[in-house]
Amino acid sequence: MVLPAETEERVKRRALSICQDHLRKVVDLTRRVPQMIDCFIKDDKERTRQLFAEIRSCEDEVDKARRLVSQELAGIGAILLSREDFLRFTNLTSEIADFSEGIAFRLVEIMEHSWTVPMDIKKDLLKLSEAVMESVLKLRETMMVLSYGSTKTMEKAKDVEIAERNVDELYRELEIKLLSSKIDFPVLILLRDILQLLEDSADKAEDAADAARILSLIM
Repeated sequence: MVLPAETEERVKRRALSICQDHLRKVVDLTRRVPQMIDCFIKDDKERTRQLFAEIRSCEDEVDKARRLVSQELAGIGAILLSREDFLRFTNLTSEIADFSEGIAFRLVEIMEHSWTVPMDIKKDLLKLSEAVMESVLKLRETMMVLSYGSTKTMEKAKDVEIAERNVDELYRELEIKLLSSKIDFPVLILLRDILQLLEDSADKAEDAADAARILSLIM
């Protein structure tokens, strides 16, 4: 049976809406990472623990939203031929939330053990996390203009690429600084993990922007 064009359009809008809601939760979680690093600079352990608890709670919300996307798209079925592209976008952005939780866990461990980290490295870490947040915010902007056509989406997706390149530059500089420092080995390992997870978050934002490009062609 051939369905009316408006039915397919309505289904696409519904799929887009639930993906945008999922991304909103990812953004809400991710913005707490720079806040945690600011607490790291101030040595505010209590607020750091509180933010970590909030991140874990937000991660549960992200997981619920991701499952909802999967259920909704399964219910839509063959009406929406591009449902795999919506799923790919959601899975990529869910990974950003997972990486953020991993960063938060390691920050808490460093602070709970009272390991010494030079202030300049802490401040550079904050700068890197803010650059990652910028890439995620640019991704949100990309998703918000998806229904306005591929040209606008492509423009916004390009901003994600630019933000990701900035993260790469900051990451490389900080990695060399970290390896050249005299930080104790346990905290060095945790800090390197944090750097990698931050870079991975920006990479996933760029991958998700590519997925948004594909979605814009069918909206």
